Amino acid sequence: MATETEKTTSTPHVADSHGLIRVHGARENNLKDVSIDIPKRRLTVFTGVSGSGKSSLVFDTIAAESQRLINETYPAFVQGFMPNLARPEVDVLEGLTTAIIVDQQRMGGDPRSTVGTATDANALLRILFSRLGKPHIGSPKAFSFNIASISGAGAVTVERAGQKVKERRSFSITGGMCPRCEGRGAVTDLDLAQLYDETLSLNEGAITVPGYKGGGWNSRLYIESGFFDPDKPISKFTKKELQDFLHREPTRMKIAGINMTYEGLIPRIQKSMLSKDKESMQPHIREFVERAVTFATCPDCDGTRLSEGARSSKIDGISIADACAMQISDLAEWVRGLDEPSVAPLLASLRHTLESFVEIGLGYLSLDRPAGTLSGGEAQRTKMIRHLGSSLTDVTYVFDEPTTGLHPHDIQRMNGLLLRLRDKGNTVLVVEHKPEVIAIADHVVDLGPGAGAGGGTICFEGTVEALRTGGTITGRHFDDRAALKDTVRKPTGTLEIRGASTHNLQGVDVDIPLGVLAVVTGVAGSGKSSLVHGSIPAGAGVISVDQGAIRGSRRSNPATYTGLLDPIRKAFAKENGVKPALFSSNSEGACPTCNGAGVIYTDLAMMAGVATTCEDCDGKRFEASVLDYRLGGRDISEVLAMPVTEAEEFFAAGEAHTPAAHRILQRLTDVGLGYLTIGQPLTTLSGGERQRLKLATHMADKGGVYVLDEPTAGLHLADVEQLLGLLDRLVDSGKSVIVVEHHQAVMAHADWIIDLGPGAGHDGGRIVFEGTPADLVTARSTLTAQHLAEYVGA
Repeated sequence: MATETEKTTSTPHVADSHGLIRVHGARENNLKDVSIDIPKRRLTVFTGVSGSGKSSLVFDTIAAESQRLINETYPAFVQGFMPNLARPEVDVLEGLTTAIIVDQQRMGGDPRSTVGTATDANALLRILFSRLGKPHIGSPKAFSFNIASISGAGAVTVERAGQKVKERRSFSITGGMCPRCEGRGAVTDLDLAQLYDETLSLNEGAITVPGYKGGGWNSRLYIESGFFDPDKPISKFTKKELQDFLHREPTRMKIAGINMTYEGLIPRIQKSMLSKDKESMQPHIREFVERAVTFATCPDCDGTRLSEGARSSKIDGISIADACAMQISDLAEWVRGLDEPSVAPLLASLRHTLESFVEIGLGYLSLDRPAGTLSGGEAQRTKMIRHLGSSLTDVTYVFDEPTTGLHPHDIQRMNGLLLRLRDKGNTVLVVEHKPEVIAIADHVVDLGPGAGAGGGTICFEGTVEALRTGGTITGRHFDDRAALKDTVRKPTGTLEIRGASTHNLQGVDVDIPLGVLAVVTGVAGSGKSSLVHGSIPAGAGVISVDQGAIRGSRRSNPATYTGLLDPIRKAFAKENGVKPALFSSNSEGACPTCNGAGVIYTDLAMMAGVATTCEDCDGKRFEASVLDYRLGGRDISEVLAMPVTEAEEFFAAGEAHTPAAHRILQRLTDVGLGYLTIGQPLTTLSGGERQRLKLATHMADKGGVYVLDEPTAGLHLADVEQLLGLLDRLVDSGKSVIVVEHHQAVMAHADWIIDLGPGAGHDGGRIVFEGTPADLVTARSTLTAQHLAEYVGA
């Protein structure tokens, strides 16, 4: 009997033989026929320079195919309501498990979305208050700022036993939405002085809104409407005339023989400008909107978004508005103190959610914080919360640089969470640059050797020890440590901040030195961004490059985003004696078959859509006749296919000499984007590439002070050196550079450090150190000091 058992156990079960995720022939984006075996139930870190193909392999191939296969298990009817996912460019993918993607996409910028609504913590709180709140005001809906109170009554016809009977019915829903601000917490007012000059008449150009000047249809609509005398100054309008001018409901009328709709100026501007996303507006319209619209905290609900009724119901003297405004670590403590057997399961679930926030290092947030204001790193950690206590195992978790925005102190905590997910029997795939995270990997995959067309191959796979001696760029730079500078620059002046109290800042007074490289640091949530973005006085000539996403469709590319295409189009037009619009694939020169997209998209309902290269233009996006025009022996499609470094040489001298284009290309090379193709769609750029693209565009701005928010985000160890060189060049050219940063190499390279803390949220918001990096290392008085001292080996 014993021998029989031994025989059984010595032969592994066939189900245990699937321990690898096999990828063969991956060609997504810049991947060059990549084949690799990734061990399951292990922590694998993918590294390599920015743009080397890490995301293409992990997100666009492995995770995308896993999601597509799961979607295909649903009936065709259900698939019709799901996003269409195309099969990635890969020959074989075997051994996939369900993929849970935790990426750095910013959370919805909807003004109604808060940390509480995004994590379901608000839903649990609403049920809690509807059961225990005194006085009792209604169901959980009565505590929701997204539900308005409505009531109605009327006759309804009901059919009974073949007879139609009329009955009177009434209904009412009690919602928690503040009626004044409609649950937004802020009210907007239009400054009428920015819309028109009341001393002028309409014929004299009284309307000062962009697009309403100089005899166009917009101004003619008001001048020829007949509701008022166009030669009378607006200040002399009667009450009725002013009402018609500003607020009249849409009215059909004929103007110059054409049917048009007249509408008051205010609703018209609200529809055409104010309802749009500010980031996507043209600069002159955005400037007008920023001038004309004022945002103020709603006076009725005091910014809580909730109605008076919802704020009146309390548990132990705390209303739901008070609970949502508390720092989450304090709220977790308050919930732990509630002992109500009738709602015990609810309290347990709420406690777990709130404690997960604290554990992941987000205890400094509050539930009423708008979701759109979270940084990329905070958004990613907020999404992680729902997976922390999950009972699922044998799942593939995919993380995109989970340490973005984390202080070295917080990185240790994040490493613990990643290892916990792995130890539960899950496969954890992490795209990361930080050596602290690479060091805990069971398996490392290094892509490269370069970026863009120079990358897309596997340079190394194996253990961390083997990586150190592997000879790849990552291996060579793995143990790099920036040394403290022997001499630091002397400030040329100071930027004074007095009594700063934005968010959690506690009346901070600080002088930021100018003419040097100043670094603001501190643990996540200590108040760095509040100090730099919220407290620097207006008009200080500050150019701010934050981490906000670049908005752009697949038609946008580095040439359109940086304004490089304008001088190129003009140079082509001048050389060939035609108009510049011909050299835009979004305008007259576009291929008529694919409308300048280069590909034709075929929608196949619930099946994955197919993109095929346009046969007429062969993917070049331009009409054939446009490609006959040349500049320096190249047509426009060949110029757009050039990498930045090649284009820089092309426009530097000779027949194609274009100084305006050359200057922009030089800035792109300076920030380390020389490998990008100038016509490459923005949608294919990585996070690090997008931020450096923004930096390149802002380098031309007039202003003496640059504020950079974590410029090392998404940068490989080798690229950080290049960034430090760029920051030095900016300072040496007479600029002042203020950097919010956690990377120890940037701290060590600084001339002056301002350290905030000591903790996060209300435990932070104070200056705990200011001085040179050498003084900080010597003092070892803060968390930052301890980690920097360890980094430089002091």
